[in-house]
Amino acid sequence: MDNFQFVRDGVTRLPPGFRFQPTDDELVFQYLKCKVFSSPLPAPIIPHINIYKYDPWDLPGNLEQERYFFSNNEAKYPNGNRINRATASGYWKATGLDKQILSSSRINQMLMGMKKTLVFYRGKAPHESRTDWIMHEYRLVTAATNQPSSRNYSKEMENWVICKIFMKKRTRKDDANDGTNGVELPDQPQPRFYDFMMRDRIGSCAATSSCSSTSSYRGISGISSNGSEYDDDGESSSGKNINFLN
Repeated sequence: MDNFQFVRDGVTRLPPGFRFQPTDDELVFQYLKCKVFSSPLPAPIIPHINIYKYDPWDLPGNLEQERYFFSNNEAKYPNGNRINRATASGYWKATGLDKQILSSSRINQMLMGMKKTLVFYRGKAPHESRTDWIMHEYRLVTAATNQPSSRNYSKEMENWVICKIFMKKRTRKDDANDGTNGVELPDQPQPRFYDFMMRDRIGSCAATSSCSSTSSYRGISGISSNGSEYDDDGESSSGKNINFLN
């Protein structure tokens, strides 16, 4: 596999028909652990880049596909433990709880790593706006190394991560909330159905003496298919409207 160059100019390029779809434990145990301990990788397929120097849409690769990167976390402050997750146009913010990643062995399962989910926000607080860009950040934990010299690698383990970046698939609710910062839009007015044939029959009936009882109508009313009457302004006397089916 080392003879194949899958990464060129920071972009993963696979032959037609090939897809890189690793599981969580494969990313942590087969790729991240090998990277931390300078062991041969299964395939040189994940590029190394500082993802926080780029906005998610500017990172190399196909924006419509999941992209994987090795990256090094940098502290926000010299003497602090907080990670600097700011980019030129916004920042990544963690959401939810970190997920434990266990080995795939059924006999002796052990904790290998953790997965953190982050969402990209455009702008700065308090005027930021949430986007559909999602990142899964994978990191090792001490129990996954099983190495006598694990203490020497503790700092490397904290710095090295694998980042999986993709755009969340939108739903109808997401489309309805565009530009509202999560506030649902009010229901749109629904079209009303009028039976114009029934209106004509009522009008012709009112002109004859045999239908004199209908002269008490103050105006022409529409009759819906379920028999409820409509006033001149289109409001139903029974409170029920007939809507067109989508």
